[in-house]
Order: sequence, then C-alpha cells, then structure tokens
Amino acid sequence: MKKTSFKEIEISLPVGYSDEELKTKIGRSVHAAEFAFEIRKKSLDARKKSNIHWVMKIFVYDKNISRNLIQSTPGLEIPMAGKKKKAIVVGSGPAGFFAADILLRSGLEVVILERGYDVSKRTEDIENFESSGKPVENSNYAYGEGGAGTFSDGKLTSRTKDISLERQYVFDAFVKAGGPEEIKYLAMPHLGSDNLINIAAALRRDYISRGGQILFGHQVTDIMLDGSRVKSVRAGGRVFEADHFIFAIGHSAYDTYSLLNSKGVQMESKPFAIGVRVEHPQEMINVNQWGVKDLPGLKAAEYRLTFPGRYCLPVYSFCMCPGGRVIPATPRAGLNIVNGVSNYRRSSRYANSAIVAAVDLEKISGKAMKFEDIAAFMEDLESRAYKINNDYSAPANRIRDFIQGNVADNLPESSYPFGLIPCDFAELLPKEVIEALRFGLSDFSNKIRGFENGLMLGIEATTSSPIRLIRDEQRRLVRFSNLYAAGEGSGYSGGIVSSAADGILTSLAIIKSR
Repeated sequence: MKKTSFKEIEISLPVGYSDEELKTKIGRSVHAAEFAFEIRKKSLDARKKSNIHWVMKIFVYDKNISRNLIQSTPGLEIPMAGKKKKAIVVGSGPAGFFAADILLRSGLEVVILERGYDVSKRTEDIENFESSGKPVENSNYAYGEGGAGTFSDGKLTSRTKDISLERQYVFDAFVKAGGPEEIKYLAMPHLGSDNLINIAAALRRDYISRGGQILFGHQVTDIMLDGSRVKSVRAGGRVFEADHFIFAIGHSAYDTYSLLNSKGVQMESKPFAIGVRVEHPQEMINVNQWGVKDLPGLKAAEYRLTFPGRYCLPVYSFCMCPGGRVIPATPRAGLNIVNGVSNYRRSSRYANSAIVAAVDLEKISGKAMKFEDIAAFMEDLESRAYKINNDYSAPANRIRDFIQGNVADNLPESSYPFGLIPCDFAELLPKEVIEALRFGLSDFSNKIRGFENGLMLGIEATTSSPIRLIRDEQRRLVRFSNLYAAGEGSGYSGGIVSSAADGILTSLAIIKSR
C-alpha cells in the first residue's frame, strides 16, 4: 500500500477464525503484506446452518499513518454553557448519568440524586435478597447505580433513528470505562451484567474526578415550585436548589410519578407490553439456530420472534438473554415480577426471553386512563403473583400445557432462584393478553422445534413505561420552565442506548437554551 492510501473492504470469515487468518484475508484483499486495519462492522450470517460465518467491513490503511487521520465520523459537540449554573439530575441510570455527564462537561455544577446505592452495595443487597427472600428497599434489581439496566444482558442495540453521534459518544465512554472494544463494531453488541457493574463504577469515578457529585440514598420526596419554575427538591432530608432539574427516574418509580403528578406534570397513557418469561435449555436453542450444540468463536445462539396478531394483540420476544438466568425484579416488597440477565460470556445452560403482548390500556379498559388508573392497574398486576404464596416464588407452566389450556403437573428445572408454583396464567393476566400469548406461543413453537417444551414463568411487566410525561419542543415538561424528563421513565425511550441518548439530547437542549 502507498503511504497515503486507505481503503474500506468487506470480507467473510468462518466462526472461530484466528487473528492470523484475519490478517491473511485482509492482505490478500488489498494485495499488501504490511498494513494497519480497523474493524468497522461485524455481523453474523446464520441464514444457512451449513455456512455460518462472519461478514466484516474493515478499514485498511498504511501502518505509518496516524489513526487520527482516518476518523470519518465527527464527534459529539458539547457547547459551553456560559454563565455558571447548577443542575440537579434525579436518577443514575443511562439517561440520568449521561445527562449529568454532558452538563458537567459544558461547565455546569451538577448533582445526581439517586434513591438507591452504589453497585457494590447494590450487588450485596441483591445477593442477600436471593438468599433470604427479603428485598432491600431502594437497593434491588430496579433501583441503584446504573438503573435497572445494570443487571441485564447489557444489550446495546437500538431502533431509535438519528442518534449516531450520541451512540458513538456512549460507546466510547463504555470502552474507556473498561467495556470491550468490539461493542463499537458488532452488529449485535452487548456488555453483560458482570461488565456493566464495573463500567458503572468506573463512569462514576471519572464523573466525580471532574467535579461532579452523586448522592446515593437520596430519594426525591418533594418538589418546591415558584409558579412554573422549580425552585428546589427535597431528598435525603435536605433541600437542593438549582437552575435546571432533570428527572430520569426509570419505569418503576410510581411514587415519584405520583409526586410529579401532584405538582401538575401532565401525563398520558402509552402503549407498552406485558406477558411472561420463557426459558429453554441453551443447547436446544443453539441446535435450532446453528444446527449444532456449539460453534467455536460464538457464545450462545439468540432468537427474535414476532407474531402479528391479526385477530388478537401482537406478540413478540423481548430482551432475549442467551446463556442467562431469570431474576426476581421486584422494585419493592409485595410485588412479584421477573426479568432476564446474562453475563458477558453468556455461559449459563439456560436461555430466556420475555414473550409479551403489545397492550394499550385505554383500549382494553374501554376508558381514558389517568395516572391513578394506570398506577392502580400496575399495582394490581404486579402484586398478583406475590399473593399466590405471599413470597417471590414464580408462577409457572409448561408452554405446551398453557397453549392447551392446562396446568402442568411437573415443571422443568429453572434458573429462577425462588422456586416455581404451577399456575393458570389466566388468573394473573388480562384475558386479551392470555388469548394473544396462546396464539403467539403456538406460532413460535412451529418456528423453533421444541419451543413448546419450554417453561413459562413469572409476570413480565417492565418492557417499557405505560406512562408518557408530556414534553414540549425544548424537552421541558409542559407548564414548567426548567423541569425536564428523560429516559425510560419519561416514556420517550427504552433500553440502555436510546435512554442514554435521550439524556444527552435533553442536556444539550438545556445548554442551548441559554
């Protein structure tokens, strides 16, 4: 290659390829023996089980050229805020943290108020919960540093459009904090909960080193107003004044929703999804997707399933966790819901996924839903499983028995820590959801051999928020001059990446409003 030349190529390589095989393939493609390269995109082509392979886009350039000369994507621009001001961010999930990060870089004084605790204490409290059956208030799978996403598969895919710069900023931050470089180019990147725990702590340390503050164990319990302007909030027995306030509360904080509602924040019902978790042996999923039990260079097979629901509610898989486990995701005592989690290596012998029906509460109830109605519906739904046994055992059934309208006499083994209770899900979920799940699971059993032999367990109710806080064009909550909402709890995003991007865009709107 000439000194000033660089080129983008596309190559295919078998799974389990070596570094030497990669370099050899690149060299043959560019007809050169010496070069440097950067992987730009890597996706798995599994359309033919006899020829599963990687497809890669690679930027190849002369090894003597500075890597800085080939960066084709401009970075996110963060304007300086000008006059010194202060911002309070409520919540330390992806939306809250990245909102605070951007405001801090712009020159504002920033304080994050987090109702939960740091990841170290949070991990300890979760372990104690799973051994004792007694959840710790505000320190569980729902609340604490990093938000609910800290204990998940750590998927970094997003269907949100026009957030390429924000996505790049978030990925760069994750890699700098210890995440694997591959997330920048994999078509289906993920971090794993074990990485996320360390990444959240590293991001916090960097944020604090730059002058940011984060106060754990500080739940906002009151908001003080001066007309349309928020003067201060009360949290942890203290009053915090600021010029701007961002609430990035997540989708389970109904007590904070209630506080916002009492202060005149406008809300509306939005479509979301409810259903169950299903669990199968990971080997079975591997065989169906790959044709073999395992492949070198691959962790665990995934699936994505949809059923259009022409005559019922649409049904689809959500947050599929290959090589993972099912967890008790209760946000507080007396509620019993589940979620899925997996570590980076996805090495568990179980695969799980939410199977959910798309729901519009106003349509199935036949009336307009105020906040109080939505909160009451969710409280009732999420408490039903707990009331079966007054504990965190998961209601469960075999998929084939559920489809046939029966309850299984015996249940397969599960990764769930609290045990299973054979149950008729028709007693727990709305009839419209039950009807849709029967159709959907029957369809999925035709698509994946043995799917009907799997386990369905628990209530899955946290795919997204059933509430949207109404924002104006400047992302302020309507009727307020300095109050903002971002992330899943706002009703405008879902998942780690889109929530982080929503937090970033909200902070940029604040900076530009000066």
